[in-house]
Amino acid sequence: MSEQTEGWEFAAATGLPSEAIRSAVGYRSSTPTPAVHRGLPSPSLTLVLSLGEPVVAGHSPEHALGPQAYRNDVVLGGLHTTPAYIAQPRVQVGVQLAVRPLASRALFGVPAAELRTLTEGADLLGAAVPRLRDQLAETVSWSDRFALLESYLRGQLRKSERTHEPRPEVVEAWKWLARHRGTGTMTGLARHVLLSQRQLGTLFQAEFGLSPKSASRLMRFEHARQRLARMGASGGEPPLASVAQQCGYYDHSHLVRDFQQYAGTSPTNWFAEERGNIQAGAARDG
Repeated sequence: MSEQTEGWEFAAATGLPSEAIRSAVGYRSSTPTPAVHRGLPSPSLTLVLSLGEPVVAGHSPEHALGPQAYRNDVVLGGLHTTPAYIAQPRVQVGVQLAVRPLASRALFGVPAAELRTLTEGADLLGAAVPRLRDQLAETVSWSDRFALLESYLRGQLRKSERTHEPRPEVVEAWKWLARHRGTGTMTGLARHVLLSQRQLGTLFQAEFGLSPKSASRLMRFEHARQRLARMGASGGEPPLASVAQQCGYYDHSHLVRDFQQYAGTSPTNWFAEERGNIQAGAARDG
């Protein structure tokens, strides 16, 4: 399904392996002037295949717009707790995937902890990914592009059957946090996986690059961001106090605090910046 608004088109992918991919979207934009976009942290890994100009990004707006900015045709991003900033050109087209961290070993050959915030994906994934990118760029329809992407991903998963899997306790810990959407206690989590909090913290950090508590907070923030996007998709300002309560925050000031950390701005400002993208179909689940 493709959604459009002035200057933007988003197409949601279907048929991709759900055990590895939370969501995927194809995007195309044409805007009158360049802009800087906030790439928010989430409990997913990010894989972007640009089908036009390289993705230009940095750790601040100044970095993204300066000579030291990262310039990559294929971007692979690990879990992070501060925003990345993307310098958007007037015209851009590509595919962005939200990848489940538990699938990192299967798809990328390394645990999520070994992925930096912004990485040149081709360096890690090998020559098959630049070839895939070229095929996607030469293909016209989103449905055909997503079929190529599905074939690549399922091939990677088949080849990874010999790959060492994360420890079962770590797998279950991540799934438990996800089920609780960041509202469960660390004592309850450790009890659930039959490990001490110290043991679990060591194993979890080695696999994901975050502590269980940091991952839990990130999941709660993601839940709140999704609610804001859904509530604001039809227009109007989403009620912060209601969203905070529904997502397990003590009050709306704690939600604002998390937005300041993860987005570098308030939820109101973020929503104002993203209103057009949200209404076009971006910034929703995944």
